[in-house]
Amino acid sequence: MLKRTGNGLPPGPELLDGVGRPLKDLRLSVIDRCNFRCSYCMPASSLTGASPFSPRAHLLTLAELSRLVRAFTSLGVSKVRLTGGEPLLRRDIVDTVAALSEVSGVKDLSMTTNGVLLPRLAKSLKQAGLRRITVSLDSLDTDVFARMSGDRGSPSEVLDGMYSACEAGFTRLKINCVVQKGVNDHTVMDLLEHFRGTGHIVRLIEFLDVGSSNQWRRDRVVPGAEWRQRIHNRWPLRPLPESKNGETAERYAYLDGLGEIGLINSITRPFCGTCCRVRVTADGFLYGCLFSARGTPLLLLLRGNCDEAALPGFIRN
Repeated sequence: MLKRTGNGLPPGPELLDGVGRPLKDLRLSVIDRCNFRCSYCMPASSLTGASPFSPRAHLLTLAELSRLVRAFTSLGVSKVRLTGGEPLLRRDIVDTVAALSEVSGVKDLSMTTNGVLLPRLAKSLKQAGLRRITVSLDSLDTDVFARMSGDRGSPSEVLDGMYSACEAGFTRLKINCVVQKGVNDHTVMDLLEHFRGTGHIVRLIEFLDVGSSNQWRRDRVVPGAEWRQRIHNRWPLRPLPESKNGETAERYAYLDGLGEIGLINSITRPFCGTCCRVRVTADGFLYGCLFSARGTPLLLLLRGNCDEAALPGFIRN
């Protein structure tokens, strides 16, 4: 008799990608809409034309999200990060967190958000079982922020959201800052200084090429090595070991003990060889890589006659 796992499914062989890397982390988009129009992600110019977003009927339901997570955990996935668009725009996001946190194979349930809706949701999310929050904040300068966010939101709104998260019991937040030369790079040191000594971790992300919509140019990338030297010259740093296999960020601690930073060098030092992430979009497409041009559709499978126990096999194959 097969041993049953806590998620109610029989354990299957470890989930591997096409080059044999074990996949342990699931990036699960719960909505494709966003209340920002960030220039490097979802610029307004990329949404011209009819119906740029999926009809709500084509998005994964709470029951379907739960089925998928149970299937992935039966294949060895143990970490789930909820993304979007902006995940807090999903109407049932608290119920979604509660349901996914109850899947016994999920050891770490986290979320990436722009933070502006956290004041009314942070406490409920914590009570529902969300463990960690990463907040996107590209500058504390109001004008620079507006330029990067498509004139949506403000730094003060994001900081208010972070404060609410801390009050709700989320500690040691991660702050993601996408750095673009000539856009926000002149405000990065101020951002780092603001969060030094708070226990929160700022992570500087090299401007990433995600297709033709974000006008990516190589000359707008500030190499992480350059930031490491610039920061070290002002606040001496020491390298930290990887906290887990497949860590995306190079971690450094301030020698004066006032916290740590992360450098995500996706362009100059790609980490594809140790990547352990798999992605599912809000409309149910499975991608093994952020740069994949084609995904595997799962929505029709979920809404068809696919047996619960057979779903992991479809995902694995």
